[in-house]
This record gives sequence, C-alpha cells and structure tokens, in this order.
Amino acid sequence: MLERFLDQTDFTSQEDFIQNFHVKVPENFNFGYDVVDVWAQEAPDKIALCWTNDHGVHHDFTFAELKNYTDQTASYFQSLGIGHGDRVMLILKRRYEFWFAIIALHKIGAIAIPATHLLTGKDIVYRNNAADIKMIVCAGEEVILNHVKDAIPYSPSVEQYVSTGPIIPNGFKDFQKGVLQASPFRKPDHPNANDDISLMYFTSGTTGEPKMVAHDFTYPLGHIATGCYWHNLNKDSLHLTIADTGWGKAVWGKLYGQWIAGATVFVYDHEKFHPADILQMIQDYHITSLCAPPTVFRFLIREDLTQYDLSSLQYCTIAGEALNPAVFETFYKLTGIKLMEGFGQTETTLTIATFPWMTPKPGSMGVPNPEYDVDLLKADGTPAGPNEQGQIVIHTSKGKPLGLFKEYFRNPQLTHEAWHDGIYYTGDVAWKDEDGYYWFVGRVDDVIKSSGYRIGPFEVESALMTHPAVVECAITGVPDEIRGQVVKATIVLAKEYKDVDKENLIKTLQNHVKRVTAPYKYPRVIEFVDELPKTISGKIRRVEIRDKDNRKE
Repeated sequence: MLERFLDQTDFTSQEDFIQNFHVKVPENFNFGYDVVDVWAQEAPDKIALCWTNDHGVHHDFTFAELKNYTDQTASYFQSLGIGHGDRVMLILKRRYEFWFAIIALHKIGAIAIPATHLLTGKDIVYRNNAADIKMIVCAGEEVILNHVKDAIPYSPSVEQYVSTGPIIPNGFKDFQKGVLQASPFRKPDHPNANDDISLMYFTSGTTGEPKMVAHDFTYPLGHIATGCYWHNLNKDSLHLTIADTGWGKAVWGKLYGQWIAGATVFVYDHEKFHPADILQMIQDYHITSLCAPPTVFRFLIREDLTQYDLSSLQYCTIAGEALNPAVFETFYKLTGIKLMEGFGQTETTLTIATFPWMTPKPGSMGVPNPEYDVDLLKADGTPAGPNEQGQIVIHTSKGKPLGLFKEYFRNPQLTHEAWHDGIYYTGDVAWKDEDGYYWFVGRVDDVIKSSGYRIGPFEVESALMTHPAVVECAITGVPDEIRGQVVKATIVLAKEYKDVDKENLIKTLQNHVKRVTAPYKYPRVIEFVDELPKTISGKIRRVEIRDKDNRKE
C-alpha cells in the first residue's frame, strides 16, 4: 500500500526522512476507495478492525467485510437523502458502526462530523445550526438519545435521526435494519475533488465557542507520517490508540495512517477507564503498539505491571498534552520502552514528533514532520534562536501542506486571524534546543510574564506533578503591581493530603518547585480545589481560572 503513495518507504535518519519523504497525491483521492477497497482486493482476509467491549463481546472485521459493510452503509445513507457535501454528525463513542459510517460518508462525498457522546442538548443544537447538519447517527443509548431528542425542536436543518440501537425511539431510523436491507451500493457519478471538505471537527473550545475545523479529502494522506513513521506500524502491527471517536485523535490513531500502513486497529469499547483493563487488553490480545495521552500513562505506571505479560508491546507513543519527564523515566524503567512524543492540532496532522530513528529526549516533542515547514516566531515576528521561546508556526507560502486544514468553516475572519501572509499560527509556544528538538511551553495566552521572565505553565506543572500530594494542577498568572504577574497554582490534592495543614503544605510545595526547576518559577499563590475546570474533551480551561481570579480583583 505504501508504495502507492511513496517512492521511498524506509528511512534511517532524520536527514534521510527530510530529503526523501514525499507523498504522491492521486487525483480525486478517496480513502474509502483508494485504501479500504484496495486492501479488500489485495488482502481480503486480513483483519482490519479487532473490536471488543467491556461486556466481553468481540468482533473481527476483515478488509473484505469492511468494504461490504461500508458499501451497504453508504447505500443506506443515500436512501436517506445524503449526498455530496451533506453534513452528518456521528455520535458513536467507540462503537464499530463509527468505522462503517465515516468510510461510507467518504465514499459518497459527504462530510463527516464526529462528535463526543458527552455533548448536551444545548451543545448539539449549537453544532446542528452552525454547520446546517442534515443527519445525526448516534449510539442507541438512553442518555445520548435524550440529548439528541432535546435538540430536535431547535435544529431545523436536521432531516434524519438514526440510532444504532438497542434503543430506537419514535422518529429515529434503525441503523442495523437499514444497512441490512440496503440496495447494492452505486458509486456516485461524479467523484470528489481533492479540495472538497470531507471531515469537520468542532474544537474543544478552551477559550471560547468551538471552531469548525474543515479538512479536505487528502487529509488522510497527511497521516502517513503519523501511522507509518511515528506509530512505527506495519502489516503485522496490532495498534491501540486510546481515544473516543468524537475527537480528532481517533482518526489520528484508529483509522487513516494505521490502515495505510496495513496494521490492524484494536478498539476497546468501554464505559469507564480502568488502567488495569488496558493492561489486560494488551496481555490478552497481544497488542504491539500503544498511543495515549500522558494522563493514561500516569495511571498505568501506578499499577503493578509485573502482574501482566506485556511482552507483545513493542512501541509506545504519546500525545494530547505535554509529557512530564518523570512519566517517561518511570515507564521506561518498568517496561524498557521509551515513550515517543508527538505534537499536532485538530487543524493539522502530526506536526512535530520523535521518530523511530531518533533518541528521545524526555519532555521534548521531537522535530518537525518534513511535510510541514515549521518555525518559531517571537512576538515581534522574527525567528526565535536556540533556547528562545516563540510561537510554533507553519509556513505555507509554497502551498498548503498535506494535512493542514482547509479553513474554519463559514468563518473567513477567524481563518484569516490564524492563517495569513503565508503563515499559519498555531497559538502554541515552544523553544528549540541546539539539536533542533522542540520543547512545549504552553498556549500563547497561557504564558506568564513575571519580573521580565516568560514562564510556561507546563514546566511548573511538571515540577509540581512530581510531588505525591498533587493529583492534578493548573498554572496561571495573576496580576501583581510589582512583578506584572505572579505564578498561581490551582491544585487537586491526593486523598491522603486533604486533611494536612495547608499553610505548611503550601510552603512544602513552593520549596519543592524551587528545587526541581528554576527558583523564580515557583508559585507564589496556591489554591486547593476539588476539581479543575475542563472542556468536554478533558482539557484544562485555564482561561476560566484566570477569569475567576480577575473577577476577584
């Protein structure tokens, strides 16, 4: 498969990768036809999807079966009036119907909008009306269905509601029955263009209303670097990415790059995350590759790993938030596996990463993916030098890189604010060392300016997280007449520390940060809370903490 898209498929160094990695983009590329259906023809019995859930149900789907199911699903969607450019929301958790539905939508040229099952009725209404969504396909569970039903009176664009079951409310179509009874699929007469929109995500909205990030049909090819050269997958790999299908990380790790590599995607459909269950899955199914956010690895290393046979696990990658070096070191000590960090956004594919031929530096994101012309720009617009902080930007004067988003849908002003004069501004701040490795600092709005110093939240959070009293924390800046801003830590304590003397604990934590990192970075203000404000995707809303502090002034 890779040979269809790359002239050279094996790389031995970053220099080799930079010079010789080039993706050949076919005209009218469609992931459904050009990857899934090709695999179905060339390796029909190869398992594409290994799916199991927390009730012990298990299904393996070969590429031949996947082609059949996605064709039937596409035909069913066509019978419901869905065609080229129509927007369809998928609220399918980790149900295997997600893979049937998203590939079917690709095949008919429609636009898939994956969404999390944590959306409320109000959230669904906002998305329906912002995107003029025509159909919703959702898991047939009471809570999800109730939220969708709450949205119906306020969503005039939505014409069809489809439930996968087991509950099929009045007014909802039965997905299983519809797919089973669908007529033979007829491929659309007019193929999609490469720059047509195929996929949209609503961002998690850490600083405001969610944005609609639109990707074109070539976007899956941008994930060749993700699946083949960051996850390091091949046709013998069984890969698990821990992510709900409502978030962009799902197509990063559970679909595009993995199937281009010929790997089998492993899906564990569960209601509640239990680290012991993940370890059990790795043991029982002989999973070879794992990708998860640092939070998951923090939980895994607290388990007794000696109770599990993890010998099948060969490679682990990490993304979603910056990696605390202490997690890297502990996981390596317990398993012998080095966590390979990567960075990207909903708007991009993998942008910066630690690739297999590199020696990882714990806490560093790695180096740029050669698909992107990445740079660091200081506030005055000049390039940042070694060890200087700057905003991560992508130069696009030579054309839109493969994998970069097309636009913020229906919002040219917002698109222009982030992407203008041949530069896309990520809004993330980092610094680069003498070896060219990038180190994450924080979002532009999160960087704290105190007494002439620029302090990134992540470095202080990393220091605090090495103390056993701290379960979670968020670092923000609060106004100060003398220093401009001072560092504030909002902390969720471990249970055994909740009843200790808080004044002494504050001094202990402050001194701990002074020892672990530069003394000027220590939090002069510490607040203990039961929980941190977060988006529905689990990202900390530091802006909410800042706004609350500003209202106190």
